[in-house]
Amino acid sequence: MSIEAITFGCRLNAYESEVIKAEAQKSGLTDAIIVNTCAVTAVAVRQARQTIRKVRRDNPGAKIIVTGCAAQTQARDFGNMAEVDLVIGNNDKLKAESYAPLAFGVPLNDKVQVNDIMSVTETAGHLIDGLDGRVRAFVQVQNGCDHRCTFCIIPFGRGPSRSVPMGVVVDQIKRLVGNGYSEIILTGVDITSYGGDLPGTPTLGKLTQAILKHVPDLPRLRISSIDSIEADSALYDAVGDTRLMPHLHLSLQSGDDMILKRMKRRHSRADAMAIVEKLRGVRPDMVFGADIIVGFPTETDAMFENTLAFVTEADLTYLHVFPFSPREGTPAARMPHVAPSIAKRRAAQLRAVGDRQFARLCASRVGGTEKILVEHGGRGRTEHFIPVSVEQGQPGDIMPVEIQSHTLNGLVARPTKVAA
Repeated sequence: MSIEAITFGCRLNAYESEVIKAEAQKSGLTDAIIVNTCAVTAVAVRQARQTIRKVRRDNPGAKIIVTGCAAQTQARDFGNMAEVDLVIGNNDKLKAESYAPLAFGVPLNDKVQVNDIMSVTETAGHLIDGLDGRVRAFVQVQNGCDHRCTFCIIPFGRGPSRSVPMGVVVDQIKRLVGNGYSEIILTGVDITSYGGDLPGTPTLGKLTQAILKHVPDLPRLRISSIDSIEADSALYDAVGDTRLMPHLHLSLQSGDDMILKRMKRRHSRADAMAIVEKLRGVRPDMVFGADIIVGFPTETDAMFENTLAFVTEADLTYLHVFPFSPREGTPAARMPHVAPSIAKRRAAQLRAVGDRQFARLCASRVGGTEKILVEHGGRGRTEHFIPVSVEQGQPGDIMPVEIQSHTLNGLVARPTKVAA
């Protein structure tokens, strides 16, 4: 065994795990398993701890390193686990020298090596050749967050907002396209705050336009989760380019104004609806997903109904639903809680609405033609990110297919017939 990375959480973590493996190998480390943790919910932290124990049972001779957001915010908790050999902070995990002591058997005074993330001022544009086993690649353009939503621990795990210079991003995407990747996903912690710390304060929209202009051979570009209130005019202009995929994921969190205020979000219900309508005005076929928290402290049935109504009124399709999870050290953890059973029931109800919305989207595509990016195992994705089952095509191909039917999980297709 050389180096294996086990990843929890977001797309940014998936990207960083590739960087981590490359940097750890550069240090000379071997026979190691690196657990890249997530701190968004208490469940994610508990799953990481369970995984660490299982990894130790299954790999008694391996070195186990823990890093990521939960390692940053709960460093000593992981350091106290007998199964763990080293805990590395979120910034230092991307540096080869962080792994060198374990690689060469250098004794450490403390196996917890976690520094102050708030002192970090730059994000390096780490170049990777791609992601193992994938046909699309993530590119980190931003890290950290300057906002203080009352429920969120992530700023304390990721530090202040900082951006990768536009030229570095464009060069990395050129490299990935040269390596055969047909789809790139821009990712970060608070991606729509991109550029505020860079000379000239470029925006996410300007970055998107630069990528589309300077990487003409890139067939597909996607943007990950956005904070709608930060969307800039250049982003609306970029949405009109057909190489930018018509699927955006909103960091919505709630459809009720009072809950949004108590979350310390910066948008209102009307703001979120206006963004959806404006983007569809530029790109009528745009589909939206959203992150939504249910059972937030003080949420009443009426407040939850406002969120349910927003999903259908805005025609949201891909819902990531989270029952509220109190994170120690956040203001929301001290607010009057909703009973877990109520939060669980609301989550199930909202997911059911999301499933109906997704089924409606799939049904609307039956009988038509879609261009899909072929993945592994007879699967693919449409431009709107709908999963498709198809029997032909090689991973990485972009091909037209005829949609025959749909299931609970997506579309069923066959390749279009070529005219004689």
